[in-house]
Amino acid sequence: MRTSSIRRTCAALAAVTSLALAVTACGGTTKSDVKKENGAAASAGEADPNAPTKKGLTVGFLPKQVNNPYFTTADKGGQKAVEALGSTFKEVGPTSATDTSGQVSYVNTLTQQQVDAIAVSAQDPGALCTALKQAMKNGVKVVTYDSDTKPDCRNVFVSQAGAEDLGRTQVQLLAEQIGYKGEIAILSAAQTATNQNLWIDYMKDELKDPKYKDVKLVKVAYGNDDAQQSFQQTQGLLQEYPKLAGIVSPTTVGIKAAAQYLSGSKYRGKVKLSGLGTPNDLRSYVKNGTVEAFELWDPAKLGELAGHASIALASGQITGKEGQTFEAGELGTYTIGKDGVVDLGKPTVFGKDNIDDFDF
Repeated sequence: MRTSSIRRTCAALAAVTSLALAVTACGGTTKSDVKKENGAAASAGEADPNAPTKKGLTVGFLPKQVNNPYFTTADKGGQKAVEALGSTFKEVGPTSATDTSGQVSYVNTLTQQQVDAIAVSAQDPGALCTALKQAMKNGVKVVTYDSDTKPDCRNVFVSQAGAEDLGRTQVQLLAEQIGYKGEIAILSAAQTATNQNLWIDYMKDELKDPKYKDVKLVKVAYGNDDAQQSFQQTQGLLQEYPKLAGIVSPTTVGIKAAAQYLSGSKYRGKVKLSGLGTPNDLRSYVKNGTVEAFELWDPAKLGELAGHASIALASGQITGKEGQTFEAGELGTYTIGKDGVVDLGKPTVFGKDNIDDFDF
């Protein structure tokens, strides 16, 4: 969706730790301005692309999990953008990636504190809606990043990349490694994770292509973005399906835990593992033959883009309507797509030939 000729280089992707954090800010609009446009993202007032960038705003980041390295990296990107634009960054959030009620409480607290914007990676697509809609009624701008809510519960969603691309390419990558033949399983995060479920839907659709006629998806397992649970789920998959040819894990926590299990087992090099991971997490597993290739985007850049989107919303430069554009500093110019979605860009594939070129 980006219109800038400036592209992230491989080095720019070097901050990834899969799935990213975004930030949001608020602008000079009133409660009565908040409305739904075309059934898509909630918008407030009319956009003025020439409006000056506001300073002195407060942007609250609310990740799925505050002690998750992926979101820590994303936060730093968001903080960089927010502070560079003259506003204040703060982070709050639950320590568990499945504490949906905790996320709701944090939304309510941030609203009571009258922050200008809330940036949230939603644990559940609908559970936060009531609280987020109340926040918007109180003039707070809402940006989702990494994992979305329902479109009318926020202003803009900053996506890691196109969901369809991410779902299909993960299947393509694994299928190549297993020679388009055999049983495969998916090791996901939480059952309610919006982004995971959307990618899995596209994975399943990709598998309907005749070229995958000899590939069979036998199970979708859930490790809840917990290292121990993901390790145990991997072990369970191999016990239940001893002829498993490959595992795809669209979560950085899951793929690392799966690699750890496979590396110390008789399945190393025999059961292929791919998905979304970070070079620093998987470097040793690539070098010892446990992992052949995987992909990811740069979470720091995702957070940075969300920070710029937040300030643009807060300044009234955009409202979240399809076709609007905004500047994101060195990242370039971005265009808002259908339902208020902004895509960061394409993921990068990492393997033995290039993994030492990255440090994140």
